Amino acid sequence: MQTILDLNYEELKDYILSLNEPLFRAKQLFEGLHSGKKLKEMSNIGKALREKILENFQDFPTQIYKKLESKDGTKKYVYKFLDGNIVEGVLMKYKYGYTLCVSTQVGCRMNCSFCASGLNGLVRNLTAGEILSQVLIVNRDLGGSVKERKITNIVLMGSGEPLDNYNNVIKFLKIISSVESLNISPRNISLSTCGLVDKIDKLSKENIPLTLTISLHSSNQQIREKLMPIAKAYKFEEVIKAAIRYFQKTGRRVIYEYAVIAGENDSLKNAEELAKNLKGDYSFHVNIIPLNEVKERGLKSSKNAYAFAEKLNKLGVSSTVRRTMGEDIEGACGQLRNKILKDEN
Repeated sequence: MQTILDLNYEELKDYILSLNEPLFRAKQLFEGLHSGKKLKEMSNIGKALREKILENFQDFPTQIYKKLESKDGTKKYVYKFLDGNIVEGVLMKYKYGYTLCVSTQVGCRMNCSFCASGLNGLVRNLTAGEILSQVLIVNRDLGGSVKERKITNIVLMGSGEPLDNYNNVIKFLKIISSVESLNISPRNISLSTCGLVDKIDKLSKENIPLTLTISLHSSNQQIREKLMPIAKAYKFEEVIKAAIRYFQKTGRRVIYEYAVIAGENDSLKNAEELAKNLKGDYSFHVNIIPLNEVKERGLKSSKNAYAFAEKLNKLGVSSTVRRTMGEDIEGACGQLRNKILKDEN
C-alpha cells in the first residue's frame, strides 16, 4: 500500500476532492506531512477524514529509530520504516547550513568492493515518500517545518544506487523542490551514481539542474572492473562520455569521486592516467576521498590522497581532498549499512 507521503501536491488535491472534501484540506494535509507530522498529530484534520485516508494509504512512513553524534558534530540518523526495514542517513553542518545524506534503497545490488551498503545485497527500493520522509523528519528534528526549512542541501549518497531506483528518485526530487514542499533548489542537491550510463542520459533530459556526482574510483577500465562490478556492464570510457553528454545537455559541472585505496589506485601514475582519460570539452572536478575502511571489505586507506590531488592539479585537473566526517560513528562515505538491528538481535 502507498503511503500518503508518496503523493505530490496535485495528486493529493485530486484525492481530497475524490473524498468530497474541500480543497483547503489538501493544503493542510500537505503542510502537516511536509513538516514531518503523522496524521494523528494534525489537530486541524478531523478524525473522520484521517480514518478515510488510512483506509487507502499508510501514514507517514518513517520514524527516527536511533541517533548518534560524532565527535566532529556529524549526526547519523537510523530510520525505521513501517515494514521494519532500516536505512541510515547523515547530517553534516557547514557554515552555509545543514547538508543531509539520504538513502534511496534498503541495501544495494552494486556491491562495490569498498562500500558497506552492498554487503547484504538489495533488499528493496524505497518509495518516493520514504526517501522524502528522511528529509522531512530530520528537518523537524532540527526545529524546522514546511514554512521554516532547516535543511539547505541534500546529497543522494546514502545506501543504494539512486539511478537503480529511477522513478521513485525522480518523483522525490520533483516533490522536495516544489514550492509547496521544502522548495530546495535542485542546484543544492547532488546525486551520486556508480555510472549507469543509460540512466545518466535519461536524467539529463529531466530538466532537474542538480549536481551529478559519478563514483569513478579508478583511472582505467581494468582497475574499475576490479573495484566495481558494474564496470562490466558500463565501461570506463562509456561513463566518461556520458558525463560529457550530461554537461553538454545541462550545463552543470560533473563531479567525479575517487576513493584512494592503498595498492589499488593510488599511485602518481594512476593520477597521470586519470588526468589523461578525463580530459575533454566539459567542466568537471575530482573529489579525492581517503578511503573510509569497512572491516569486511579488507581494503586499506591510502596515505597518498594529498599527493594524488596535487598531481592532478599540476596536470590541469581541478581536484580537492574531501574532508572525512562522521567516521567514528560509521557515518562516513561508504560506511552506511543496515547493521544496527542485526547488532541488537
